[in-house]
Amino acid sequence: MLDVKNAVASSGTYRLGDRRVHRMGYGAMQLAGPHVFGPPKDRDAAHAVLREAVALGIDHIDTSDYYGPHVTNEIIREALHPYPTSLTIVTKLGARRDEGGAWLPAMSADELRSAAKSNCENLGIERIEVANLRLMFGAGDAGPTPGDVQPLLEPLITLKEEGLIGALGISNALPEQVRQARSMTDIACVQNMYNLANRGDDALIDELAEAGIAYVPFFPLGGFNPLQSEALDQEARALGATPMQVALAWLLQRSPNILLIPGTSSVAHLRENVAAASLVLTADTIERLDAVGA
Repeated sequence: MLDVKNAVASSGTYRLGDRRVHRMGYGAMQLAGPHVFGPPKDRDAAHAVLREAVALGIDHIDTSDYYGPHVTNEIIREALHPYPTSLTIVTKLGARRDEGGAWLPAMSADELRSAAKSNCENLGIERIEVANLRLMFGAGDAGPTPGDVQPLLEPLITLKEEGLIGALGISNALPEQVRQARSMTDIACVQNMYNLANRGDDALIDELAEAGIAYVPFFPLGGFNPLQSEALDQEARALGATPMQVALAWLLQRSPNILLIPGTSSVAHLRENVAAASLVLTADTIERLDAVGA
């Protein structure tokens, strides 16, 4: 049985902007309704997940006002406000939802300023500790796509200078976009899709680690093919853990600058995810897992 009580502490800490957080965090996206749209079926259960996360020692929650929209931020405020001084809430700016729930770009200066204020209002805060610019140059919710970061980041730098934002990050970004952003301002974190089977950011993670910049992967099980899933399942069975726990443990051991934000709307699933931080993988296990993404 993996240790849940001390798992968050055992994950270690890393710098995130002006803050230092445990490497095992929580992503609030799944607290909204189906397809991250509308309210959840059980709002009290969503509150319980957040309160349990904090009770387990999680001090890094990832959210956005376009989850719902507005729903997850409102739920976070209802469950946790006034916030513990140790809690760092990170949000994303750069997208919006239409009436049907489609994901649309919202990256103009006015839209970014409005989104920053909306996040503050719905979270019940005066300043966003860390705001990620969520790039959406492609159609819908496409992956990283080439595009000029400068005109998008400049308005956020202004908001930082005004004190509405504490630190800036970038999400869904190509390595060259990350470098462009870093040439303009201090970047606290990069949030991209990365996991055992999708290793395109390997070099970027190492580059950021050398610079002391956090990397926050999303979709820890996204994009696995059947053979890769079976290989992960086999390792999980041998370890007496779930595939998700093994995938999260591998990410924690991949690089010290990786911060995890697995999401769930279930207290039991939250505890299962958190317990992954106490799973120690041997060198032989890591070698076999590394081969999954080869």
